[in-house]
Amino acid sequence: MAFQLSPGVNVSEIDLTTIVPAVATSIGAFAGPFAWGPVNEIVTISDEVRLVDRFGKPDSTNYEYWFSAANFLAYANNLKVVRAANTSDALNATANGTGVLIQNDDDYASNHTANTGHTFAARYPGTLGNSLKISMCDANSWSGWSYASNFTSTPGTSTWASNRNSTFDELHVIVIDEDGKFTGVPGTILEKYSHVSKASDAKDDSGNANYYVDVITRGSKYIHWKGHAGGGTTNWGTAANSVAYGNTTANVTASLSGGADGTAVGNSQITTAYDYYDNAESVDISLVISGPANQTVADSLISMADTRKDCVVFLSPEKADVVNNGGSEATDIVAYRDTLTSSSYAVLDSGWKYQYDKYNDVYRWVPLNGDIAGLAARTDRDRDPWFSPGGLNRGIIKNSIKLAWNPTKTERDTLYLKGVNPVVTFPGEGTVLFGDKTMLAKPSAFDRINVRRLFIVLEKAIARAARFSLFEFNDQFTRAQFVNLVEPYLRDVQGRRGITDFRVVCDETNNTGEVIDRNEFVGDIYIKPARSINFIQLNFVAVRTGVSFDEVVGQF
Repeated sequence: MAFQLSPGVNVSEIDLTTIVPAVATSIGAFAGPFAWGPVNEIVTISDEVRLVDRFGKPDSTNYEYWFSAANFLAYANNLKVVRAANTSDALNATANGTGVLIQNDDDYASNHTANTGHTFAARYPGTLGNSLKISMCDANSWSGWSYASNFTSTPGTSTWASNRNSTFDELHVIVIDEDGKFTGVPGTILEKYSHVSKASDAKDDSGNANYYVDVITRGSKYIHWKGHAGGGTTNWGTAANSVAYGNTTANVTASLSGGADGTAVGNSQITTAYDYYDNAESVDISLVISGPANQTVADSLISMADTRKDCVVFLSPEKADVVNNGGSEATDIVAYRDTLTSSSYAVLDSGWKYQYDKYNDVYRWVPLNGDIAGLAARTDRDRDPWFSPGGLNRGIIKNSIKLAWNPTKTERDTLYLKGVNPVVTFPGEGTVLFGDKTMLAKPSAFDRINVRRLFIVLEKAIARAARFSLFEFNDQFTRAQFVNLVEPYLRDVQGRRGITDFRVVCDETNNTGEVIDRNEFVGDIYIKPARSINFIQLNFVAVRTGVSFDEVVGQF
């Protein structure tokens, strides 16, 4: 107990209820070029509707990436996305048409809040921002304002300003999809901000900040403020303290222009975007979708997964290997596989699928890795990460019109020997992931997806629990506490068919005096992983009528 300097009662509380925590196993990670959205920033997306809302619709230049992300979301609801762009020439549209690069909200806050005379800029880079139109008016410019009918009353003096002897601080602001690129209908109103204030300290009747710059910065999905209006901006942006805010001499209306997508995104921009997932301590991910990755990007992703050791990368062959290849598919896929690094943290499937693009009313070839990662996520939800995502029970692919290449049994044998997982369409049964190998070249338990993912879950969960042993004494009590923490967790995994047996050793045999003197702590955890069935042999034996089964059972 704690020492006391004088008589008294001391109450201590010792918590021995610590358990091994559950860890997330279905968090997807993806990076690619999009028409809209923040650049070089991780955004969490839960479904396809929100993918469109945040990153725009697919187009002819990015559909292979876009549908890789969307296909994962057909099975799961947690995808982290980073938009890649060529920041050397991508631009946000602006009111004065010169264009400016604002990559994301952090970039805006750090580098773009000064009054530059632009008045407004598109929220994100890209030509899509050229479809935006902003109109703003105050009391002086209300008469004749084209969008007055969209508001219920004239902007004037707010209660906040009036109580501080200030006048004419209110504004109305409206954001319009002038060309219809966002909504499909030109002139659609995207956002309205009524009775916002020119006063920097303004609050609305609910006590929320009402300064028009803050309101737009906080709430708009389409624009950034870049500077006060050029016509009559006396005292705009100052606190309301006996201030007469200057009125605009006419309503301010601007069609944004100068937005640019930038030159085509290449390997450098894609790998830079994926770099935002490098730090396992700050970003939790489990399933990395590669999209139409070439060998350079694929090896970069494999390296990231090998370094993190808590996620699996899902890859597909290059498009030319399987789409209209004319009979060389197996050979070219194997050749592509041979260019990639051996790793138990990577999974390679056999192809691309043909699917309908409802946004453009066309059919598209899309790599399957988004679907395969999605199957793993769906398996997590329906069973556990240590179940195989392949086969007719859990491996059915969604939204596939046809495969670019449907491998035969002989071709599947060739692929599987190289650690490539065939995706096959069976008549009447659908399109199926028909394998569960990782890209580990040497024979090992870790050449199976379910075993690799089992160990990721065990290592991540037990490592998090073990952090509570840091800075404790390496003595019998701490070691016993660790064993009592881990064994119930492993028994639970065993009961859920993830392992067949285990043993935890944490005592003086592996925590010797030398180990203790180095301030170290050792726990050895021995695991017998459950194995998925990959091969079934059925023997049908015909016997004569007079033969007893006991005479022949076990003889063949």
